[in-house]
Amino acid sequence: MSKRRIIIHVSDAKVSNSDADILTTYSLGSCIGVCLYDASTHIAGMLHYQLPDSKMDAECAKQKPFMFADTGLKIVVDKMVDMGANKKRLKIKIAGGASMDSGPKGFDIGKRNHLALRKIMWKNGMFIDAEDVGGATPRNMYMNVENGTVTVRSNGMEKNL
Repeated sequence: MSKRRIIIHVSDAKVSNSDADILTTYSLGSCIGVCLYDASTHIAGMLHYQLPDSKMDAECAKQKPFMFADTGLKIVVDKMVDMGANKKRLKIKIAGGASMDSGPKGFDIGKRNHLALRKIMWKNGMFIDAEDVGGATPRNMYMNVENGTVTVRSNGMEKNL
């Protein structure tokens, strides 16, 4: 079966239950990519969010809910559950949250993005199964919907989460 690459842009998310799909996001710097997978139903979701909390800009969050960890994650999880996934079975793998030289000094958005996600997960009784976060280099992230395998590429290196 030939695979079909589904691109998740910045402040975007996609959900799939097609074994032919590879959910893909590029250039995760301070942003975080979140992969969620229910192995029993082969339902996968990927979110690429930029900012930790929609309260930072409620108007913007209405226009672009996937820009924020809290609003984006809720929509993705709800959509997956609507398709038949079980929230308690979700395997969650994340990447990104790097310290990039762009943006205001001391803002440390990558670290704040990571902490926000961990807090949201904890509040929802969900746990991160694997992560590749921090550092100072951007990452690309790929999730195979057929088996939930998540691969992260950075600096010419590739690893499975």
